[in-house]
Amino acid sequence: MEELVSISGRTIVMFVAVLLFFRLTGKKDVGEVSVLDIIITIMVAELAVILIEDTKMPLIRGLTPIALLILLSRVFSYLQVKNQRFRDVVDGKPVLLIRDGVFIEENLFKQNYNIDDIMMQLRDKDIADIQEVDWALLESSGSLSVFKKNDHSPLSLPLIMDGILQHKHLDILDIPEEEVHQALREEGIHDIRHVFYCSRFQGNFFIQKKNSATTD
Repeated sequence: MEELVSISGRTIVMFVAVLLFFRLTGKKDVGEVSVLDIIITIMVAELAVILIEDTKMPLIRGLTPIALLILLSRVFSYLQVKNQRFRDVVDGKPVLLIRDGVFIEENLFKQNYNIDDIMMQLRDKDIADIQEVDWALLESSGSLSVFKKNDHSPLSLPLIMDGILQHKHLDILDIPEEEVHQALREEGIHDIRHVFYCSRFQGNFFIQKKNSATTD
């Protein structure tokens, strides 16, 4: 009976600890979870199980590594927000799989994607044939974003994020780098590091300076 009470108490404590972990990480759904988050979540779950089953282990010994993992998760989240290079390593970048109704074989191979995989996802989006597709992007979350040829909205990707020019996005959208710099100069911006975000939609550039100063 005493052991049952101990296990019940530990279960409640670990439930609160794991709940606190998810609340502090700020994730709302699985699609927002990075690889690092998955690793940390698995480790927290394993520690929770060990601490519940081993009633001889002091709670503090199990809660200490969990607290450390929560701290690591917060640090990684901060770095992902503040440092794009770190974010790219952890989360990756969107990859173009289809352009103008044609597979990009090299990218399919790099992402370990086969034709059956992508056709199944296209059918899930009520697309019967690849010729209906204008663009298909494999997002860093693993989901597939598809733009049909008859869609009125063209594909738009960030051209500048956190003061860093997104060369891969320029290649995907076929936008010359000089065109972006020209748009910045027209807005009186001579240092790309002063730009928080820049995109182009329907031929028009949107530029947001850092410190919430905006212009378009």
